Amino acid sequence: MDSNGISDLYASIFSGTTGLIALVFYVLVVIGLWKVFTKAGYPGILAIIPIVNVVFLVKIAGMSGWLALLYLIPIVGFIFGIIVAIKLGERFGKGGLFSFFLLFVFPYIGYLIIGFGESRYRAV
Repeated sequence: MDSNGISDLYASIFSGTTGLIALVFYVLVVIGLWKVFTKAGYPGILAIIPIVNVVFLVKIAGMSGWLALLYLIPIVGFIFGIIVAIKLGERFGKGGLFSFFLLFVFPYIGYLIIGFGESRYRAV
């Protein structure tokens, strides 16, 4: 018997409605990233692979794929996420506010707007 309730916590997080909502958001992000990758000239299938999609997202933002390792450092990863979102937005002709709010805070909306919208990828 687990006395600290950790197993109950995991069961409540990854089952039922919460798990279903998380799956829906993951599918929305994958669909948006698929279109973003396709616009940038990369195969869309890379959006499905969890770590690979981050590496290629950093490359699309104009930086080395190796810099994706910065996401593993706690505070640096948070700041780097903001930088990647802003640079990614610039590559698709979007401003800083769009990039911060719709690519960093609400990426499931922002990737869909960039992927299915009129934005064009510009490699600088």
